[in-house]
This record gives sequence, structure tokens and C-alpha cells, in this order.
Amino acid sequence: MMTSDAAEPVAAAPAADAGPAKTASAPVGSAPADSAPAAAAAAAPAQPPIRAAKRSFWSPSVDAPSLPYEYGGAREYSSYLLYALIVLVPYVFKRMLGLSLGSYIVLAAVMAPFIGAFSLLAHSWIVSTPTEQICALPNLPVENYITILDKELKAKYHGSNKIPMEVFFESYFNGDIDLNDDALKTFEMRHDWAFFPITLNVAKFFFLQWIPELLWHSKKQDETQVRDHYDRGDDFYEAFLGERMVYTSGLIGDANRRETLEELQDNKMRDVCELTQMRAGDRHLDIGCGWGTLAAFAARNYGTESVGITLGRNQTAFGNERAKQWGVGDSAKIMCMDYRDIPRRPRYNRITCLEMAEHVGVRKFQEFLLQVRDMLEDDGLFYMQIAGLRGAWQYEDFSWGLFMAKYIFPGADASCPLNWVVAQLEATGFEVRSTSTIGVHYSATLSRWYENWMRNKEKILGSYGKRWFRIWEIFLAWSIIISRQGSATCYQILAHKNRNAFNRTALLRPPMGFGMPSGSL
Repeated sequence: MMTSDAAEPVAAAPAADAGPAKTASAPVGSAPADSAPAAAAAAAPAQPPIRAAKRSFWSPSVDAPSLPYEYGGAREYSSYLLYALIVLVPYVFKRMLGLSLGSYIVLAAVMAPFIGAFSLLAHSWIVSTPTEQICALPNLPVENYITILDKELKAKYHGSNKIPMEVFFESYFNGDIDLNDDALKTFEMRHDWAFFPITLNVAKFFFLQWIPELLWHSKKQDETQVRDHYDRGDDFYEAFLGERMVYTSGLIGDANRRETLEELQDNKMRDVCELTQMRAGDRHLDIGCGWGTLAAFAARNYGTESVGITLGRNQTAFGNERAKQWGVGDSAKIMCMDYRDIPRRPRYNRITCLEMAEHVGVRKFQEFLLQVRDMLEDDGLFYMQIAGLRGAWQYEDFSWGLFMAKYIFPGADASCPLNWVVAQLEATGFEVRSTSTIGVHYSATLSRWYENWMRNKEKILGSYGKRWFRIWEIFLAWSIIISRQGSATCYQILAHKNRNAFNRTALLRPPMGFGMPSGSL
């Protein structure tokens, strides 16, 4: 894994004919020695023109990218073609079956989602690579990065025949593929050995599991998903979350050094408390509190009366024990309940919700925000930290997102672009005071989680087996990159009730650069 002293400026990767060949068992990034792989690399399609990076990538806190390659997606997908298909395909049926105009309109409305899904599926297999790149693919054989143990898979994916990402990770979890190098290093080079089509298995998961979960989101469904996930064992999560046991993004405080995981998380908790102006005696509610660390931190350092809500039984026990250990057992309480059952009176001065609102679901999101508004004092503040996907998507974003939905965060279907989240807040009577995108901070946090996970490899293998270890290994390694490159990110949002009488002057802050001499450079 790259360490802080490896954060060098991004350079273009060498072309396939840039140097002498090496053996296929050489480390990731090297070229093969035998003539067959070398010939395959030489026969690879020509690379698009390379545009030099305008700025160097730097910060000891964040792992530098090895191959920041752009993949096809929204820019290459033609909405006009989609609209034409939605009009023309039902029209063909209208002519064949002699349907009336009304029947045609109904048929077009019914067929539109399926036409859209099919067009995305087909396009994902043939999408072209964007022409503007700042690096070139090495065009090394698949064997240079992964070892395929299954004979049928090996016959399909070898040399320049890249493997679909979904096929890779399912096979890797099942033990049919091994990595030739560290997972993070291998995934940094993923565009050279994998691609991101919507496979049949991905489509089946989307329609038969993801869509029904999105539409339902009952209390029983949410409880089952949370407890199956978070009650697996505190030792499992401690293996990567470390001492703080905080399963949300931390914040970089000093970009000039590699801060520890504990520093990142303390930076974040302090930032939340300061941003919401927590004061002694404030009634503070933390919805989806996890292991209760923020509630205990606020009570200990700001004198709040904090209540944390979680569905996890293990998290509840851990959080209440930690509050006692920190000397705030009377002022920080963790309760095991569904968010829909939180008592609404008395109201709270401060409500926080860090990376739990995604699990509320798209269909229930406004209902959730209306509940938060009802529980908040008229002069109170609401802080929401929520993960989301970018609007200008690439197909890798879909591949990663559905992997996460299947294996890591089931039910988190409200991971949407920022404009959607802001629109929901405004529609339910909130005024958004500030927003911040912290994806690069999440990348730094995930990097520390990954280091911890790999450090505890033998312990996890002994307690949970190879499959669970590999699932989290890929989740952490891939997510370091995903959050760094903007495929998915995390938003910090500060909001309050949009009332005429709200004292907005209480949230005034000096602008950046205030106090500098006027007109100075």
C-alpha cells in the first residue's frame, strides 16, 4: 500500500512498448517477459491522446493515484437516443397490434423503465473510453495482476481479455481468483485488467432485491439488515475501526502530515460539535449513533445531554459502557430502537445524523425529515452527514454502488447526489445553511481502516474465515479510490427550520481572508 512518502505527482503510465518485458509473476505494474504477453500488449488498441495533469497530487494524508483513468458513463450515454427508443419501440407494437392512441401512451409509460434499463445494460458493454486522459494504460495481461484458478474463467479472461468487475469480485470471494499483489495496489491499476459492464447477475440483484428493498423499507426489514450487519461481532469492526469505533468519515486537520485514524475521527467529532454550536445543557439527539462515540464525546467535551439511537444490540451495550468509562454515563444514553419510535417530546436543541439517513431510503426520506423537524426546537440546528453518488456518473460508480448494496450497506438506497438531498430538506421546511463535500477526507479515513484490516488479517481469518476477510478487503481498497476520485462522496449539511423568526445572525462567521489588507495579493 502506498504510504505518505509515496504521494508523488501523478505521472502518465508507460505505454505498452515503453520498456523491456518481465515475467508474468512480477509485481503489479511491471511488464511480462515472454513473447506471447508482450505481443498481446503490442496488439492492444492505441491509446487516446494524453493531456498533462495541471496540478500535482499531494498530501501525505491521502494515497496518491497510480492510474487516474477516466471511464465511460453519463457523458457517452445519449439521452436523446433513449427518448427515441421510448417513443419508437411502443409505436412498433401499436402498429403491429392496432392499438389506440390512449393504449399507446399507457404502453409507452409501462415500457419506459424497462427500455431505459436495457439501454443502460447494453451501453455498459460497448461504452467508449473518454478521449481526454492524463495517463495511458500499461496494457499488461490480466495474468500480471490476478491469478485465475478456475479453468473456465481462465479460458475466458486472459491476456488482453479483461474481466468484468462483478465476475472478478464474486470469483475472488469464492476462492476462484487470487491477487498477485496488495489489493489496493491492484485496484489502483484496475482499468488495465477489468471493465465495468452491467452483468446479468447485477441486473438480477438490482431488479429482484434492490428495487423491492427501496420500495418497502419496513421496520422489520431495516431491523434485520442492521442487526445482521452490525451485530456480527464488535471484534470484527474493531479490527478496522480501531479504538474510537466510529464507522463514518473522519476529517483531515493537517494536510501536511499523515494523521492517525484517531486524530481524523476526533477532528470530525469536534467539527460537528462546533458547527452545531453545542453548549452545556443542550439536548442532543444522534440518530443512527453506531457505537455511541459522538454522543459520549459531546457529553464529555461540551456538557450536552446526549441520546444516541441505534438498532444494533451490540452497539447499544458498547456505547453505554463507553459512556460510563468516560464518566458521562448519566448524560450520554444509547437506546436500541427504530428511528420511527423516537419520542418526539421534549424537543432537542441539536440533532445529528451521520451516515444513517441513506438507510432511511428514498421513499421514506421526506417522512424522516419531517419527523426530524418536528423533534427539533425552533431555534435548533440539524447536522446531517450523508454519503452520495455523483450526478456525472461513470459505469464504475454503478458497479461499486451495487457491490456496496449487496455486501456492505444493504438498504442504503438514499445515497443520492447533493442536489436531491438539498431539495428534500427544503421541501420539508428546512433552510440549508452550509454544505461541504468531504470525499477526500473519507478516502483518508478508509486508508487507515484498510491498514488496520490488513494488520489484523490473521485474526479475522481465524474468527470469520477467508470470505469475510476478502469482502472487506475489496470494500476498503476499492472505496479508498472511489471516494478520492469523486465516484461517491460524503456531504456535510447544516440546516435549521426555515422560519421568519429564526436568528440567522447566530450563524454568522467571517469570510475566508477577512482581515487581510484590502487589495493585497
